[in-house]
Amino acid sequence: MSRSDQLRALSEEHSAHNYHPLPIVIAEADGAWVTDVEGRRYLDMLAAYSAVNFGHRNPRLTAAAQRQLGRATLVSRAFEHDQFGPFTAELAHLCGKDMVLPMNSGAEAVETALKTARKWGYEVKGVPAGQANIVTFEGNFHGRTTTIVSFSTDAEARESYGPYTPGFRTVPYGDVEALRAAMDEATVGVLVEPIQGEAGVVVPPDGFLTAVRELCTANGSLMIADEIQTGLGRTGATFACEHEGVVPDVYILGKALGGGIMPVSAVVADVDVLGVFKPGQHGSTFGGNPLACAIGREVIAILKTGEFQERSRELGAHLHERLRKLPSDAVREVRGRGLWAGIELYGRARPVSERLMDLGVLAKETHETTIRLAPPLVISREDLDWALYQLEIALKG
Repeated sequence: MSRSDQLRALSEEHSAHNYHPLPIVIAEADGAWVTDVEGRRYLDMLAAYSAVNFGHRNPRLTAAAQRQLGRATLVSRAFEHDQFGPFTAELAHLCGKDMVLPMNSGAEAVETALKTARKWGYEVKGVPAGQANIVTFEGNFHGRTTTIVSFSTDAEARESYGPYTPGFRTVPYGDVEALRAAMDEATVGVLVEPIQGEAGVVVPPDGFLTAVRELCTANGSLMIADEIQTGLGRTGATFACEHEGVVPDVYILGKALGGGIMPVSAVVADVDVLGVFKPGQHGSTFGGNPLACAIGREVIAILKTGEFQERSRELGAHLHERLRKLPSDAVREVRGRGLWAGIELYGRARPVSERLMDLGVLAKETHETTIRLAPPLVISREDLDWALYQLEIALKG
């Protein structure tokens, strides 16, 4: 039995089967490439669902982490530390907002945003106690906590987890009139992904985000943008909302904010929104820890140069030009923006993912018929072209 088979057998026997990974065991990673335990190299075209936007073991980020590891890693929010103030100030400035509430995982940040919207709704907007509602969209993916799956329309994510949390209204993604009809005086927020990632990189109709912004403003509701996957350079801008010139009331950030090193997330808004929290009303032992803040600060510094946003725009245009030329008998539709694409197939996507792996390219299917591509933004044009050539081969079966 190979070393890879031995390790996979251990996982199969001793870990819960909540994922269906490709049959590969990765031992090392660098830039856009990973190496398995047998020494074979693969081009990573998934980037940990955009958590590794800046490449595996990015030298600037690993250096920042190593410096902080030699100083302090955790003191809890019971005390201040020297990375916290600068991190919150720099992230607030990047977002054009006043305040930051750091958390760890993306789901925690979404839960925090939901709590923020409700608390703001009761204490600022004046919604009667217990009557607040938040509008969400079909096809959404915001995490897997009990509250979040309560408004999911994905049967696999939702079934057998009831009773479900009330207070949510779900309407079709991209449908402005359905959103308008769902909102009322008790609507405290609209939670939206600027592009739906888990649904298959679904881009909304032009003008949709603008309409969400206008309806929220008119109704006195918070526009809450889940930019966990779409943000921090993935789509060719710092935030995907920028493609329509839209500024939400609340940003939810995660994944790439931790540089692929550790989970770092945050909710970012102005003081009239996040200012509703008082000591003891919300918290996290690890949220905003020194190591997370040091890494997050370096991520922010990298984004300030605009280099990765530009790379995503330029290579993304090339990516989508190539994808539009894929055989029409195999590909139903190509969606996406920047270095992010969903390739909707006529057949099952899992076999294509497996053939790609055999050819040295790592990508992953979602919802049976879609291949997602989201390479690290450090990928070279030559490597990108090579991966797309392998995709052409894999589609031929």
